Amino acid sequence: RSGHLYFTLKDEEAALECVCFRSVAETLNFEIADGIQLVAAGRITVYEKQGRYQLVATRLHPDGLGALYLAFERLKEKLEGEGLFDVSRKRPLPAFPRCIGLVTSPTGAAVEDMKNILSRRYPLARVIVFPTLVQGEQAPESIVASLAAANAHEDVDVIIVGRGGGSIEDLWAFNDERVARAIFASRKPVVSAVGHETDVTIADLVADLRAPTPSAAAELVVPHAGELLGRIEALARHARTALRERLRRARSELAEVLARPPLRTPQIIVEQRAQRLDDAGAAAEAALRRVLERAAHRLRLAAVRLEAHRPHRLLERRRERLEALQRRAQLGLVRALDRCRSRLEVGAARLEANHPRRLVAHRRQAVASLARRAQLAIANGMAGHAARLGILLGRLQALNPRAVLGRGYSIVMRLPDEALVRSARQVAPPDPLRILLAEGELRAETTESIPPPEARDDEGGEG
Repeated sequence: RSGHLYFTLKDEEAALECVCFRSVAETLNFEIADGIQLVAAGRITVYEKQGRYQLVATRLHPDGLGALYLAFERLKEKLEGEGLFDVSRKRPLPAFPRCIGLVTSPTGAAVEDMKNILSRRYPLARVIVFPTLVQGEQAPESIVASLAAANAHEDVDVIIVGRGGGSIEDLWAFNDERVARAIFASRKPVVSAVGHETDVTIADLVADLRAPTPSAAAELVVPHAGELLGRIEALARHARTALRERLRRARSELAEVLARPPLRTPQIIVEQRAQRLDDAGAAAEAALRRVLERAAHRLRLAAVRLEAHRPHRLLERRRERLEALQRRAQLGLVRALDRCRSRLEVGAARLEANHPRRLVAHRRQAVASLARRAQLAIANGMAGHAARLGILLGRLQALNPRAVLGRGYSIVMRLPDEALVRSARQVAPPDPLRILLAEGELRAETTESIPPPEARDDEGGEG
């Protein structure tokens, strides 16, 4: 919990208690475990509470090459836990890089191999070498600085960082945590090419792509120009073949279109439009006939309802007017259709006299306009006739005796035969009566019958 380390150094003959305080323990790049061989430096002190000697370690490192391996494993585990090795964050390399940055020694054989391969495979790419120390204590800082310079260069599209083969100590700069984090923070894709294929470094694990050797890295970052030319030629051949086939199909389709009857004989189009106009006129006439039939049906219903009150003369006049309106509407429709047909025939004659391909589109629009005007005229006529019919029905309704009752009048019938009483002479006391009102009816009994004055005078003269 305190961060201090307590352990015992021992061999076959002796043992020494050791303590490594937290300030030193935090600087260790390996983990202390049972059985590990250590080289320790420090001072001897006495732990007074227990009265024993102990070594306060100020420097610790594993003994031999095992120290490097332990440091490598510890850093690998740490960075892996932070996600620096995640495959999901690795970026693809650009397919056709314009500029390649080489972070390596400017004097080694590796840089010459990479430059030769890049110029041979893809001479279009520009190569920039960022001189870097790749070995020694100053190498990690130099690698980090060169990576920053390559990222700052606007033209660089991809970065190769690496060196040729060597011992584990020679390659150790690429196992440095600072180098790993610089590769991880790079804004541009990084290819790691350190040593030979069997050499694996922390830089290889963090980079977007690992190449087994610097020469292999040069082959991975650029395409082969000869292969690209072959692909371009193949695509050009395919495009030419596709274009010829497209032109053949287009010519065939054009010939098929030109062979169609409407283009050979434009008169067919005019005849078809004329036939459509006749169909439209017939449909409009049928629609008008249906409207008039419905109006006549409603009129007949009204006549039946008014039959009991005998408005025959008025109904006959209204029917005559309606029939006259119907004849006028039909005559107007026939005349409108005749005018449209006449205009269509004139247009057809003009089309026959002129070049058909220039005028057929204009005549098509004219035919469509005439059809719309005819339909509009029919619709307006039907609306007018419907309005007039509504007015006539309103007038008939005004003459309905039931409507007269609403103004305070009544209808008197004699019971039990329900004969309509038009004169006082039709009843005598005590005849029962039925009186119809606008709302309901009354039952009464005749107490006195008073005929009109003329009737009384006639009766007196006869007496």
